[in-house]
Amino acid sequence: MLTLYDYLPSQNAWKVRVLLGLLGIAYETRQVSIFEGESHTEEFLKLNPAGAVPVLRLEDGEAIAESNAILVYLAEVSPYLPANRHLRAKAMQWLFFEQYYVEPVIGSLRFWTLTGRLERNKALVPGKREAGIRALAALERSLQDTPFLAGGSLTIADIAVYAYGHRAEDCGFSLADYPAVSAWIDRASEAIGPGYPVHPYSIDPHSGG
Repeated sequence: MLTLYDYLPSQNAWKVRVLLGLLGIAYETRQVSIFEGESHTEEFLKLNPAGAVPVLRLEDGEAIAESNAILVYLAEVSPYLPANRHLRAKAMQWLFFEQYYVEPVIGSLRFWTLTGRLERNKALVPGKREAGIRALAALERSLQDTPFLAGGSLTIADIAVYAYGHRAEDCGFSLADYPAVSAWIDRASEAIGPGYPVHPYSIDPHSGG
């Protein structure tokens, strides 16, 4: 059976839980206490040298790190990774976009905001906010003419960008300023369905949130 090394408040890990659920794949969960340093133990670093969750350990003991790489692995031969060459490349485009423009920006600001780390990172905040606005503007332009990021139905591109994108208001962005993004969030939410809650950092007494 697959094993997911997880941390519930992580939206990167949330992506993987969503796709596993949508595909109906059974898996075991190992919760990783990241604030207590568990992701930097010798044992965990053998699974992911970068020391971050999520990690998916396969049945043969091999491991895959990086949330979007895990999504690609799981989505093979499923509707969530298009078979069409162009649409598949579009899905990959948005996976790269998410890891460069969304997760390090909105994800970081959200983490700092919700765990009381905004003040200590105040020198970086203005640049992150400007980058977040640019990212949301790019999404707004792209979603005016298409229901989903890589075609007419939900793919791993949407799951990846939605993970932190739909939580942008947690760190001060106004999604009302981006009507096409807001409409896409509603469509993605409906397509994903219930059963995948966003867990606050406050559930972890070690987070500072």
